Amino acid sequence: MSFAQEIKNIRQHCFLSQEAFARELKVSFSSVNRWESGRSKPNLVAIKSIKDFCEAHNIDFTNLEREWFDYGKENSDGSK
Repeated sequence: MSFAQEIKNIRQHCFLSQEAFARELKVSFSSVNRWESGRSKPNLVAIKSIKDFCEAHNIDFTNLEREWFDYGKENSDGSK
């Protein structure tokens, strides 16, 4: 599953809108929107906030963490 889909699944698991999820993480709505559309990935501070959110809500963070580390690798070497 893609990073964008993992983020969206976590948000929807808690029945939050993008706006409410952004408030929980103390980031902008546009950041969450860009993450979910695959246009960007969270910086280190934001990914830590997401991890803390997941831990507080008993949500497995493993797949999201893996996708975060791998984000962009598929295009960096010219392959998919």
